[in-house]
Amino acid sequence: MSGGRLTQQERQQIALGLADGLAYAEIARRLDRPTSTITREVMRNGGPTAYRADLAHRATERRAHRRKRTPPREQDALAQGLGRDDEAVREYEEAFTTLLMQQGLPKMTARVLTCLFVADAGSVTAAELVQHLQVSPASVSKAIAFLEDQGLIRRERDERRRERYFVDDDVWYQSTIASARGTAQVAEIARQGVSVLGRDSPAAARLENIARFSDFISESMLRAAERAREVLHTKPEAGPGSTTKPSSDRG
Repeated sequence: MSGGRLTQQERQQIALGLADGLAYAEIARRLDRPTSTITREVMRNGGPTAYRADLAHRATERRAHRRKRTPPREQDALAQGLGRDDEAVREYEEAFTTLLMQQGLPKMTARVLTCLFVADAGSVTAAELVQHLQVSPASVSKAIAFLEDQGLIRRERDERRRERYFVDDDVWYQSTIASARGTAQVAEIARQGVSVLGRDSPAAARLENIARFSDFISESMLRAAERAREVLHTKPEAGPGSTTKPSSDRG
């Protein structure tokens, strides 16, 4: 499997593949690239309907040029070194951001949430986000407001009276619960249609099956989330690559 940055010719092949309606995985297979590379390339350059090979290539060159010209940011709370490969960390942040965007989050909101997930300190300030993401304070403020409204983050003031933003261990649990409740609402509205359309009609039968399926998925998600919640509060004991289950300190 080839590595390194995408070439202009590869970007042209991506554009042709998108025009032909190919899936990211098929485009990746033809270019001998990871699917995540193709997904990230398309999502960061306009998405599948607006992707243009020449514009994407120029944008990548501009980003690389900015990185070369930008001096190290010593006070960047999210670039803490610890022997990490800075380029690999950036690539990981982009991959995580792309995934969150595919699941429906706006780009800036996804970038901010990713920063919160990868911050070793467990929290960030607005100024730290502005510095790390190289965006305006207004962009960060809008993303924070959205995440707080969704219950994905919380804010507190530190000893210097600065607002700090936190993403708690339970956020994934709460997100799963919210998703399960949303699926249960699908079941509820589908069943309303059964009585409206007549129980013996083909449409009613279809809606009843949707309702039964949604009920099952919702209940399964709720049970699984409750059983697995403790995982969010445990620390793995084994080293990398081990399949050993984490142990909890809870009694």
